Amino acid sequence: MPILAVGIATLDIINHVVVYPNEDDEVRALRQSVRRGGNATNTLVVLSQLGHDCHWAGTLADEADSRLILEDLARYRIDCRNVRRYAEGKVPTSYVLLSEATGSRTIVHHRDLPEYGAEDFLSIDMRPYDWIHFEGRNVPETRKMLQHLQNINVKCPISLEVEKAREDIASLYAYPDVLMFSQAFAQRQGFAHPSDLFSMIRSGNHRALLFCTWGAAGAWLQTPTGDTWHVSASQHTVVDTLAAGDVFNAGVIHGLLQRWSVRQVLEQAVRLAGDKCAQEGLDGLVKRRG
Repeated sequence: MPILAVGIATLDIINHVVVYPNEDDEVRALRQSVRRGGNATNTLVVLSQLGHDCHWAGTLADEADSRLILEDLARYRIDCRNVRRYAEGKVPTSYVLLSEATGSRTIVHHRDLPEYGAEDFLSIDMRPYDWIHFEGRNVPETRKMLQHLQNINVKCPISLEVEKAREDIASLYAYPDVLMFSQAFAQRQGFAHPSDLFSMIRSGNHRALLFCTWGAAGAWLQTPTGDTWHVSASQHTVVDTLAAGDVFNAGVIHGLLQRWSVRQVLEQAVRLAGDKCAQEGLDGLVKRRG
């Protein structure tokens, strides 16, 4: 099924350390790896492994690291015809400390590249797509994109990932059919539990299907009628949590496109994210599940 995702691709430089260092420590990395990252493209890579026809709308600079990103996406047959390319700038780069002790990842992110804008998005023919997914970033431009989809009465489902607290991000909640929240976002807003976040969303009369991941505690969902489900996290030795949320989102999109029950969607998305935490990177993730 054709899926369009709007968001970023990054270069991830990952330093593996024994434990996360204290401030002002000087530590030696056990090893270093370099990968393509970025929420939207990570989600597409997993969806491609699940058999979907995946398309990315984002930005790239004309430089060597962009070629690394494009080569990696080509391995997963990600269509990049809707990418906006800039002659200058630098691919967004994430410097990651990955703790071998816990699998946690700490990220310092740098970007010197414009965000994807509504002007480019409005030129895309939306008719082929069975699903359109957005990262919750660049709020004013994303709002224009969502309004455009509403104005042209697009028929396919729309999802929005809300990972980070951004100014006026709540103005986007009225448009998507599915909202996917992170634990980090919920806690940054002062919510101690997903049910508190869901109550706030419903107070705005938003009718989307709601999901919220919560790390080792698993994930929750709430239907528009208020039915709430929880699935505990899979029991794995944690190796690498980087991109686990992106994998969960892919599992949700896949399950809903398969018309599974919402309970089954949640179970399979949690399981897939757990499998991700038990391995490095995304290569072979779906095959690994057998």
